[in-house]
This record gives sequence, C-alpha cells and structure tokens, in this order.
Amino acid sequence: MEEHDFIVIGAGLSGIDAGYRLKTELPDCSYTILEARDKIGGTWSFFKFPGIRSDSQLTTFGLPWRPWVHDKDMADGPLILEYIESAAHDEGIDKKIRFRHKVTAANWSSEEQRWTLTVDNEGSTKIFRAKFLFACSGYYDYEKPLQAEIPGLENFQGTVAHPQFWPTGLNYAGKRVVIIGSGATAITLLPVMAKTAGHVTMLQRSPSYVMTLPSVSVVGNWLKQLLPARIAHPLNWWRCFITEQGFSQFCLAFPNAARKLILRLMKQQLPEHVPVDPHFNPRYVPMDQRLCFCPDGDFFKALHRANCDVVTDVIETVTADGILTKSGKLLEADILVTATGLDVRLFGGASTMVDGVPVEIGQQYVWRGCMLTGIPNAGAVIGYTTSSWTLGADACIRLLIQVYKRTVKIGATSAVPTFDETTHSVVSKPVVGHSSTYFVRARNRLPRITGENPWYGRLNPIYDYWQLWFGSLTRGMKYVMPSKKIKCT
Repeated sequence: MEEHDFIVIGAGLSGIDAGYRLKTELPDCSYTILEARDKIGGTWSFFKFPGIRSDSQLTTFGLPWRPWVHDKDMADGPLILEYIESAAHDEGIDKKIRFRHKVTAANWSSEEQRWTLTVDNEGSTKIFRAKFLFACSGYYDYEKPLQAEIPGLENFQGTVAHPQFWPTGLNYAGKRVVIIGSGATAITLLPVMAKTAGHVTMLQRSPSYVMTLPSVSVVGNWLKQLLPARIAHPLNWWRCFITEQGFSQFCLAFPNAARKLILRLMKQQLPEHVPVDPHFNPRYVPMDQRLCFCPDGDFFKALHRANCDVVTDVIETVTADGILTKSGKLLEADILVTATGLDVRLFGGASTMVDGVPVEIGQQYVWRGCMLTGIPNAGAVIGYTTSSWTLGADACIRLLIQVYKRTVKIGATSAVPTFDETTHSVVSKPVVGHSSTYFVRARNRLPRITGENPWYGRLNPIYDYWQLWFGSLTRGMKYVMPSKKIKCT
C-alpha cells in the first residue's frame, strides 16, 4: 500500500499541468500520477489516425507555464506529444508517473478521511491511498468508441476503420473511402486521405460549421523574432487569448450574426459545385456544438479536388461494397471510416464510492465546474468546449488547490459540496448542454448544474479566473473538522 497527499489520474495534458501546479504551489505535499496506458500524452499519444492535429491554437491550448515556441500554431499530433513529453521531463514530472496503473475503483472512507484506490497493474492489484484526487483522465472512454447505429454495417466486405482504433498500416492509396461523420475528426481526415486515396466522400447526417485558421501566425512569429522571449511569449499569448475569447463571446452573444458571418466565409471557400445548403448549413447556432477549424483552409481546398466530395443524407443500409442512402444514392467504398464520436466517461471509468456505496454521477451537482456533491476531496478536471481546453483544465486544478489550502488553513480534513434542492427553484440541466450526439446520449450520466453560482460548469476563462481571485470557497461547500471518530494517519 502506498499513501500520498494527492493522486492524479491520467498523464495527459491536464495531468501534467496538475503535476506542475502541485509541485510549485504545494511543494511539501507528495503526489503521484497513475496512468492506465504505457505512454504520456493522453489523446495525443493515443489517436493514430492520419493527420491528427489540434483544432485550437497551441499558444493558448498549450500549458500556461510552458510557452509554445514552434512557428506552427495549429500543430500536428506528434509535435504536440513532443511538447508534452519535454515539459514533463524538464519539470521532473515524468518521474512521478506510474505507467500501466489503471484505477478500477476509488472509495472514500469518512471514518479515515482518505481515498483508497484499487489499481490494476498488468494483472496484479495494488492499493493506493490519498487525501485528495484529481481526475485528469478526460471525458471519453479510451477502451470503446461511441456505438453509432449504422444499419447493415456487418454486411460490408471492405475495411471498417474507427479513428479511435486506427488499423496499423492501413493502405488507402487509390482506394474509395467514405468517412461517416461531420465533426472535427472527419474535417481532419478528409484533406489528408484525399491526397492519395482514389476517392473520398464525407457522408454526414447533419452539417457542421467549419472555419479556417492560419497554421502559422505572422503576427505571433513577428513578435517572437523582434522581442526577447520573456516579452514576446506573454504578448503573443494575450493576443491569441483576446482574439479567441472575443470571437467566442461574439458567437454566444450574437448567434444569428455569427451564423451569417460563418456561412458567408464558408461559401467563399467552397467550390461552386458544393452548395452551402444543405452541406454547410447547420440547424443549430454557433457554439451549440464545438466549431470545426481547419489549418490554412485545407478542408475547403480538398473539396476543390476531383476525387473529393461531401454528401448530406441518411444511411438506409450498408451493402457489401458501399452505402445506400435514404435518397437512393449508392456510395461505393473499399474503406468505411466511422468518425461518429466518442463515448463520454468521467473519472476514467473507475467505480466511485463513498463509504462503500456507489455514487451515481448523473445525480450529482457540479460545484464551480470541478467538484461534485457527495464526493469529498476530489475533482473532475474538465476543460472548455467553446475555447482552448487547457485554459479550463488549469482553472479547475488551481481551484482544487485553493480548496485544499483552505482545509489545511482551518484544520479541516475534507471538503465536500452540498446542494439543498429545497432552496433552489431553478430546473437543473446537464453540465454540458451541447447538442452533439455523444453528449446528448450521455446526458443521464453527466452531473447537473443550475447555472447559479456556485452550481455551474466550465464557462469561460474570464469568469473562471475572476472567481479564482474573488469567488467564495464556502458557499455550497461543507468542511469536515476532525473528530474522535476520524482515524487520521
């Protein structure tokens, strides 16, 4: 049995950030990072599909304490992974990681005021104990993708590839490829596969908003070349941050105007034979789902190629050699790519219990975007869905550290959010209200919010950091003081 002050679950971007914040803000506390896989990097070492990249600018998507120094701001997966690995190595965080340590159960003991974690290490079971948990394992299931309903898929005689488990060595040169989906993954795959495939069709049930961003920022690189690094990097970060937040808030405040603007920009980049309606005219307003970004317009450029097209239709059935749509169109294919989304899962899929009683995550309320009612000394570290993920994850981690510091300051042993439903008249809703299929199907598994302070989810960096400085650590929070019944070790 090992005991630590903190245990971080997951060694992705959020887990490395948590390690750094613990190291610098709580240097006297012990911590370890438990990673189920054998590699650092989370998403960026897990996904292997062609062209995997960020759809956010790395200047703000990167770690707040580690400037992004590369010229390319919308970077490919391998470059992002190299960045994460070097950050962890340089800060000594990689030495705190236990690879192939999958947390299968986490049980809080009110008597001992400790978490006990059951961990699978390549078939053997280990026990870890901790005062506080940081669940930095993201929000999707690494072991299975979203189970999309594709009628007749079993009839297909070609290759079926899911981006989450891309077949090693899959050769698509000269082949007919149909990508099922219209999200960020499909937008990434289409231009890359079209370079060598015989023909690529993106088959979508409903369209998405797609916007172009430059892969290399002229202004950003100018700042880096002209000014000392200690001045250039902060200036460049604030430039990206203000631009990103300004656009996000514009979309949220003026959705109809934002819709018209994005539709006009898409129309300017599409070839004449690909009309905006129905292929790029979503039913929802911007930010109701995450916007798709493509570097240097590579997605739109691909649609100008003779071997690339988009079809907006519903699948009637999959045949032996393709897909028959509801409108009667037959899409011949050698390879089907099911880019249909992720299966949402919190806490890395570990069974979460308090005093041996399983906690129903979907029945809990979210306190300030990271802690859940009924679960002491633990936080689910989640980033933003309308802007750079890491900004939200970092705000969450820093808030959890604030909570821990307060427990120490007042002599408490734990902190647990408490929600009194009799005092709230506002109807609750899922913490993520997006209309994306994978979030809609997970709504009964997502914790709840009311939108009132402190019962809200991840909003935006400006509000979250304001709350970090001035927000209450006591409203909606119960601090448990030591008693004779508590066995503290």
